[in-house]
Amino acid sequence: MHEALQSNTLIKSMDLDKKYVFLLEDDDHLRSDLEAALQLTDYVVHSYSRPEQFLHELEAVKAVAPAVLVTDMRMPKISGVDLQAEIRSRDHKIPIIFISGESTDQQIVRAFRDGAFDFLLKPFSVEVFLSTINRALELEAAESQKRDDQNTVSEILKILTPRERQVFDLLAKGYSNGELVEALGIAMPTVKQYKFEVMQKLKLRSVSELIALNDSLIRF
Repeated sequence: MHEALQSNTLIKSMDLDKKYVFLLEDDDHLRSDLEAALQLTDYVVHSYSRPEQFLHELEAVKAVAPAVLVTDMRMPKISGVDLQAEIRSRDHKIPIIFISGESTDQQIVRAFRDGAFDFLLKPFSVEVFLSTINRALELEAAESQKRDDQNTVSEILKILTPRERQVFDLLAKGYSNGELVEALGIAMPTVKQYKFEVMQKLKLRSVSELIALNDSLIRF
């Protein structure tokens, strides 16, 4: 059941409230069995028999979240860890669950070192398979929300002028009015005016709210 993702436009037309599982397994029988298990869930499933198919559609895959990649470790032409490295080189951080019947300790260590979510040794139960995917998607959903929150805050701060952003950054570090005067080399009335403009533009009522806003920017 391979559903090709031809473009970002197609991906964006899909239900972005869904959770996505990308399954890469070169064994046709196992891939079919895993697809059957996934059909018991509400996940949107896209399956591939070759790594090249998935990599060809990676830009489209980036458009959906939360999503998880389940991939065999041993495949023709490219191993699971090499695929993981290629995905990372293309600046994508999709959670990866490796499945394998035969893997070296070196491969397992490398996979986890490079951020693998989990590693399932064959044979594994359907329950373990689905539970691992669910945990990965829940974590990715939380991380995706953090990224969205960070992007929102970044957009909000763009309304500040460069000097106002300086004031914002210093206030977030706990600078007092007097310290702002010294740090910026401007008069106290000017500092107060900049501070007023920052608070008004960002619709903040206190410096503590400003600090909380800044914290949300750097949390992720």
